[in-house]
Amino acid sequence: MNNSTPTIFLGRLIGIFAIILSLSMLMHRQPFSELVIAMLQDRPLLFLIGIITAIAGLAIVLSHNVWSGGVLPVLVTLFGWITLLRGLLVLFVAPEVIVSLLDTFHFEEYSHLYAMAPLLLGLYLTYAGFRSPLHPKL
Repeated sequence: MNNSTPTIFLGRLIGIFAIILSLSMLMHRQPFSELVIAMLQDRPLLFLIGIITAIAGLAIVLSHNVWSGGVLPVLVTLFGWITLLRGLLVLFVAPEVIVSLLDTFHFEEYSHLYAMAPLLLGLYLTYAGFRSPLHPKL
C-alpha cells in the first residue's frame, strides 16, 4: 500500500473520530436522538453546525481529492465530499425538510443501524491508517 502522509493522517483522524462518535451514539441512543431533534429546532445552532461541517468537508476536498491509489485514499476523499455536501444541505435546506427526511428514514427508530455505518467506516479507516507508516518511504 503506497499512501501519502495526508491520506494516512486523515484516515487515522477520521477513523478514530467515527469510532468515538458511533460508540457514543450507540451507548446513548435516546439522548442522541433528542439532541438531533433539539438541534434541528435551533436555527442559529444549525447554521453554525452547517458552517463548521462545510468548512471541514471543504478542507478535506481541497487538500485530499484523490480518487485512485487504493481504498483508503478513496474513502478519505469520499468522506470529505459527503461532509461538504452535508454541510451545504444544512446551510441551504429548511430544517423542516431535514426533519421530514429524518422521519422518512425513521432515524429515531433505527438510530442504532445508522450508527453502524460510521462505526464500520471508522474501524476500516483506523485499521488501514495505522497499518501504513505515517512517513512512507519514497
